[in-house]
Amino acid sequence: MHNDGKVVPLHKAATDQANHSPLARLPVILLQVRDKAAQQLRHGLQELFDNADDTLFEMADRARNDVEQNIFFEAMRDLRLKRKNIERGFLELFFEAFVSLTQYDSTHNALPRTLMFEESAPRTDDMERSVAVETMVGRVLKRDGFALDQLTTRLNALLGNTLDDQHNPLGPAMLCEYFLQAGRNLGVEIKVKLILLKLFERYVLADTEQLYAQANQLLLATGVLPALKPAPTRRAIDRAAASVYSEESHEPTPADESVQEVFAALQELLLHVRGSVAPTLEPSGATQPITTRDLLRLLSHLQQYVPALAAQDDFDLRNQLEQLLTRVSVRSGKSRIVGGADEDVINLIAMVFDCILDDRNVPDSLKALIARLQIPMLKVAVLDKSFFSRSSHPARRLLNEIAEAAMGWGDCDSEARDSLYVRIEQVVQRLLTDFVDDPAIFSELLADFLAFTSDERRRSELLEQRLRDAEEGRAKTELARRRVEQALNQALLGKVLPPAVVTFVQNAWSKVLLLTCLKHGDQSAEWQADVQTMEQLIWSVQRHDHAESSLRLLALVPGLLKSLRDGLSSSAFDPFATSEFFSELEALHVRVLERSAETDQAAMMVEVSQQIVLQAADEGSLELTSVRLPHDDAGLRQVDQLRLGSWVAFQEDDEHSLRCKLAAIIEATGKYVFVDRTGMKVRERSRTGLALEFRRGAVRALDNTLLFDRALESVLGNLRRLNRAK
Repeated sequence: MHNDGKVVPLHKAATDQANHSPLARLPVILLQVRDKAAQQLRHGLQELFDNADDTLFEMADRARNDVEQNIFFEAMRDLRLKRKNIERGFLELFFEAFVSLTQYDSTHNALPRTLMFEESAPRTDDMERSVAVETMVGRVLKRDGFALDQLTTRLNALLGNTLDDQHNPLGPAMLCEYFLQAGRNLGVEIKVKLILLKLFERYVLADTEQLYAQANQLLLATGVLPALKPAPTRRAIDRAAASVYSEESHEPTPADESVQEVFAALQELLLHVRGSVAPTLEPSGATQPITTRDLLRLLSHLQQYVPALAAQDDFDLRNQLEQLLTRVSVRSGKSRIVGGADEDVINLIAMVFDCILDDRNVPDSLKALIARLQIPMLKVAVLDKSFFSRSSHPARRLLNEIAEAAMGWGDCDSEARDSLYVRIEQVVQRLLTDFVDDPAIFSELLADFLAFTSDERRRSELLEQRLRDAEEGRAKTELARRRVEQALNQALLGKVLPPAVVTFVQNAWSKVLLLTCLKHGDQSAEWQADVQTMEQLIWSVQRHDHAESSLRLLALVPGLLKSLRDGLSSSAFDPFATSEFFSELEALHVRVLERSAETDQAAMMVEVSQQIVLQAADEGSLELTSVRLPHDDAGLRQVDQLRLGSWVAFQEDDEHSLRCKLAAIIEATGKYVFVDRTGMKVRERSRTGLALEFRRGAVRALDNTLLFDRALESVLGNLRRLNRAK
């Protein structure tokens, strides 16, 4: 018996805690029970998150409106970012539950308040989640309650406690609690939380029979209550019987039947292209199909000789395989051919890859790498026909994730220095080197690649959010600037005024109005007060023929000067320029009060006859166009179909294009802002300007839907049309 308990280093903190806590006093066999269970639970959680993405995507695809669809897309992104933290948190809580076994007190130890993914939630949400959890726990207890009772009894005998099933660290109530606690920071809607709970039941709680059987077996092997009646293994017996029956009668399981039905439908479409993979040599004797195992061996041989990127265009898989079959036929003296089902797979994969390599949405630099994946993808399709019917298949997901991550590659990107390109190249090379006949390598590579891309995505999303905030602020400033221009033109146009006052209002007081508009809005009392101050200033330097105007001016000046000083002070205007202006303003007021012909002749006056336009900080950055397009214009329709996250390609010249993503639509100014795949701003266009570029073909929208699925659907469409034509 091992002394170290085979402690799995799932988290260093948990291990360190184990060495300095009551866990160190637990029997070694209990450590083995814990670590064996932890391995199974971790595997179940990984399956949960691997399938959650597909489940949420399908829900988004069936969404009734854009709001609901966005809920599922946001949940997908949030789950990708927080997946590792949830897995780690779950296992840490699981380890802590074993620590508490030595301190268990049935009178004081109660289940912690369930944090159903959030600290605060409406009461109705709490009720829905509670009902869901209770239902899940009830199903496990009904199914595996006997085995759980035995495990609880053995733990009590081992530790001398009065533990109950509800507080058993392996019980369904505690397992649900670990998951809920670990995911409490997920900011998702109630419908998404319920979906995650269902997935938890499917991929974690569904295997509690094995979990309890292993734990009971370990304790039984060390002599803990050997006299207990073994738990019934009805489900295991049923599965074994079903397996034997299936082998004897050659009848597939329902899941296999579904896969076979899909593949049979594909074979019907492929009948007209069958016969393209055959040896050119026809020796005497009947043809003999090679086995699937021999085909995989031939493909593994070809896999080692996949050419470098530069020579990829000259590599024809079907031609290479035909040459190999010819050599095999010569050596054996029999005409060896590929079996019908295997040939259908070869033809279908070849056509899918031809479609992918002709896809304008795929960056050219990525196409060369994808072409090298043809043999590994063909081998996994030969091994597992669900490759064609299951969108969540790890091999398909890996290809789709690679294409999605590289959607923003441009013609000018330096492949040698690009970390994403290097990572994809490593994935391709690993498959070519290591993949023989175990498809598990795709799951491993997919998990690693998703971890890598989630870090890159998190950085780019942070930059995009900062960009959106900056653009929204700039748009708000632009609207305020236009409002200030309007106020200035209303007050000044047509007036005959001293040049100093016109300059002051345009250069200094406009800034006061701008700050007030940004801070309080143009409907506020502060805005009205500042506009009134400007109007009073303009009136105060004009000559008026009414006798009472002098008295009004004398009454007005003290308050006017105070308002002007307060406004300039709030906008941090140059104090020296302020002092100089007030001196000049005093002289202007004196002239107005004297009202003599000499002072009128001495005073220089100008008429404001042109519209005042305030210069923007980034003036000229957005193209302006006076073109007006009809509301049903084709270019405008294409622009309106764009959504945040949509990818487009700007054609810079005949050979180069710039791929970028729509990161922000600024409603206030009608500006569309685009970023590259790192989140850096690269383009901005007005709605009309972008529509004109769509019309002349200078920009085109890219399809960033799942690459393999898109190519497969295109191939099937072509095959259906071919069959109808014949």
